[in-house]
Amino acid sequence: MDQAIGAYRSITASPEFQEIERLREKARHDEAQALYNAKKEEREKWQGVVAEKETENENLRKKLSELQERLEN
Repeated sequence: MDQAIGAYRSITASPEFQEIERLREKARHDEAQALYNAKKEEREKWQGVVAEKETENENLRKKLSELQERLEN
């Protein structure tokens, strides 16, 4: 068991192993950042769509109100 632990420690202490671990961590970070940015862009896109539809609905409400006033007069 001590030999296995010693072997593990010697491998994990090597510069090659440390570089591989650094690259893995960077890849995980880059992937997480890409997902975050994609979600953020999608959310911003839909917020724009919702705002556009709200403007359209408001314009339709105004037109409807104007038509109702004409019919009442």
